[in-house]
Amino acid sequence: MTEQQRPDSGEVALVTGASRGIGYGIAAALVARGDRVCITGRGEEALKEAVERLGSDRVIGVAGKAHDEAHQAAAVAATMEAFGRVDHLVNNAGTNPVFGPLAELDLNVARKVYDTNVLSALGFAQRTWRAWQREHGGTIVNIASLAGVSASPFIGAYGMSKAAMVNLTLQLAHEFAPKVRVNALAPAVVKTKFAEALYEGREAEVAASYPLGRLGVPEDIGGAAEFLTSDRSGWITGQTLVLDGGIFLNAGVG
Repeated sequence: MTEQQRPDSGEVALVTGASRGIGYGIAAALVARGDRVCITGRGEEALKEAVERLGSDRVIGVAGKAHDEAHQAAAVAATMEAFGRVDHLVNNAGTNPVFGPLAELDLNVARKVYDTNVLSALGFAQRTWRAWQREHGGTIVNIASLAGVSASPFIGAYGMSKAAMVNLTLQLAHEFAPKVRVNALAPAVVKTKFAEALYEGREAEVAASYPLGRLGVPEDIGGAAEFLTSDRSGWITGQTLVLDGGIFLNAGVG
């Protein structure tokens, strides 16, 4: 679909951590639907390139760190100024700077993970709620992880934060109803730079452990996020949808 042919849904989305990977895949799905989109990311150059690829006529970027409250406020304000509304929030920004057992976890690192992965999502939700959704409604999609609903050796700090995201989804779904629907996505390993340490150099071996025979790609998550922000999911809230190529099925195999 060309820029001229692209429809206009009349809706606006804010997608955090969207200069690449899963966030970019989600933003691309929403732009293809016809939404206008604000994306955020830490690096200005990467963000600028993502805006250009997505279509600068209907996409803006706001650079900053997700856990920075001033950045959260700036992103929501920029979205409102550019597009006049913010119907959908996708909390995708996240970090995983530590790999190892919880027994050796540096608690200061754990606090950083929690600030970025959980409190930033709450901060963006609060600001989006106040700016538009409290009066007009909308949707929120939180990107959790399979690590948040199952034990994941060596990424326990990340898994703990994503489990908190699942509960945050439940709490916000209850508090923001009936105008705002809040759901979460819990992907397994998706082929992104963020997750490459989990499959780099052994992708075929890792993929073979999945019943569907492959790792996820950002488009898989983008399609699910597009569904949860659409009227087709209008009676769904407070749910966490696992996207895992069937790997969770193996949990019951001896």
